[in-house]
Amino acid sequence: MAFTSHMAAALAEARAAADRGEVPVGAVLVDPHGRVVAAAGNRTRELSDPTAHAEILAIRDACAAAGSERLPGHRLWVTLEPCPMCAAAISAARIATLYYAASDPRMGGVAHGARVFDHPQCHHRPQVYDGIDAAPARALLQSFFGTRR
Repeated sequence: MAFTSHMAAALAEARAAADRGEVPVGAVLVDPHGRVVAAAGNRTRELSDPTAHAEILAIRDACAAAGSERLPGHRLWVTLEPCPMCAAAISAARIATLYYAASDPRMGGVAHGARVFDHPQCHHRPQVYDGIDAAPARALLQSFFGTRR
């Protein structure tokens, strides 16, 4: 199967989140056959739910559609380095590959901070590729927060 990036779709979800007044993070989950099975943007404010991060919402939708708590062979595209909560959910769902755009030195949980996948207690470690379309993702976040500070 040829490699196809789904970061453009994740960025579209992030822009939609920003339009709703949410932190602009988007996620897209792709099954082992390359089909998009879930896409989401942050909805923490809208749902009054601190766990309603884009990654969590996409994982919930994909698991419901699959009828399983695990998503082996699936690939997740997200516009920002997942936080520790999301990284733990990615591991628990057994997602095979994580692609993310912008790094998050302050709240990230993959390459920064908690480094969830590096802990010996981590049962599943996905393949991780960072920096995919990082510039537009970073610009979207900077623009969003720039108007609020």
